[in-house]
Amino acid sequence: MEGEKKQVTCYLLFSLLTAVIGSLQFGYNTGVINAPEQQLRAFFNATWMERYGEPIKPGVCTIVWSFAVAIFSVGGMMGSFSVGVIANKFGRRKSMFLVNILALIGGGLMGLCTLCSSFEMIIAGRLIIGLFCGLFTGLTPMYVGEVSPTPLRGAFGTLHQLGVVIGILIAQIFGLEYLLGSYKLWPVLLSLTVLPAIVQCILLPFCPESPRYLLINLNEEEQARKALVRLRGYEDVGKDMQDMKEESAKMAMEKKVTIPELFRIAAYRQPLLIAVMLHLSQQLSGINAVFYYSTGIFKSAGVSQPIYATIGAGVVNTVFTVVSLFLVERAGRRTLHLIGLGGMAISALAMTIALLLKDIEAVRYLSIAAVFAFVAMFEMGPGPIPWFIVAELFSQGPRPAAMAVAGCSNWTANFLVGISFPKLEELCGPYVFIIFMIFLIIFFIFTYFKVPETKGRTFDDIARGFNSPEI
Repeated sequence: MEGEKKQVTCYLLFSLLTAVIGSLQFGYNTGVINAPEQQLRAFFNATWMERYGEPIKPGVCTIVWSFAVAIFSVGGMMGSFSVGVIANKFGRRKSMFLVNILALIGGGLMGLCTLCSSFEMIIAGRLIIGLFCGLFTGLTPMYVGEVSPTPLRGAFGTLHQLGVVIGILIAQIFGLEYLLGSYKLWPVLLSLTVLPAIVQCILLPFCPESPRYLLINLNEEEQARKALVRLRGYEDVGKDMQDMKEESAKMAMEKKVTIPELFRIAAYRQPLLIAVMLHLSQQLSGINAVFYYSTGIFKSAGVSQPIYATIGAGVVNTVFTVVSLFLVERAGRRTLHLIGLGGMAISALAMTIALLLKDIEAVRYLSIAAVFAFVAMFEMGPGPIPWFIVAELFSQGPRPAAMAVAGCSNWTANFLVGISFPKLEELCGPYVFIIFMIFLIIFFIFTYFKVPETKGRTFDDIARGFNSPEI
């Protein structure tokens, strides 16, 4: 027990929190675009008037706005698919440092768009920021998983999602009109992403490279041992080194795994299917749709300031991510994911009932409770777990490629939900959440029968488990 306590050192926490700045960036840039929608539309119109001498047509303005929002996910897809190549070429730490250049470029483009009277700069900036965030959704969980002690890997793995939800909450608060969401200050709101990028670049040189990368990819045993000693806080790191050497020896007998080989080699098919399904369960659960629709739900409930209720949902989001952090090593990944999916399915049904019966005053408050419960259950399992469990399902060789494929699946599903939800809402009305409820039930059944528990198991042990008939 004493050994496990010593594993949580100030240096380990410093390294983890520095890496999670990238997660905060992902959350911030996901949430920041919603608040200044009307100011951006007004800017599109003013720029159009300046160029062509006539107002922009409402349909064209909506297309430009939708494109500016959706291009972020396109960049994310491209970035997430490139994670494996960059992580293996430059290492985990240096990759995070280099990728921050994209945040500086993207934030700079968006911050200067009004000075240059160019809405194209917003679109280009969002694309580059999406590329940046896509890379970090792979790099952060990979680094966190590889530097964390095995008994605490799950708890620390939730830090990525905690960073994401804190970023969303910061964006919601800064987006208030009397802060940075005004017509004059919204470019500052969009460009604020450069500040955490600068902070992370200053702190990263003081963090260690991943010991697994040093030993397994670079064969630098002494450097890996030194990094582990600093991270763990004691000299006897023989067990960690032995685990990595066994993994390295096993990898030496295998070819280097590329993304095409990941699909072709039979041994990787089942863990890859699980990884992709878990990421799809996160996005197809309807969580983004709930955030898109929450303002309308809160309005129907008679809330005079729906923006504050939405911020309240963001607070619930953050609180339950912290709860998940403490539960994940006690209850286990699979159990929490099942609880989250089941709770979200029930909440989706409750939202549908509340929207159908919204004229009854007592039922109106059910809609608020249902939204809060939906968000809370998401953060219990489907929110944090897919990001770090993928790193646990694969050994060092195929891990970067697997995280790239899983991350790309996540971003693709995110893009599809964002594009299709307005039309689905128009066609289905309050019944739209039944669609997500059906998805949640499918993912619950899949998780129950196919997803193994990874709590407290080494990477190599988990990888070996897929060859046993029990899983």
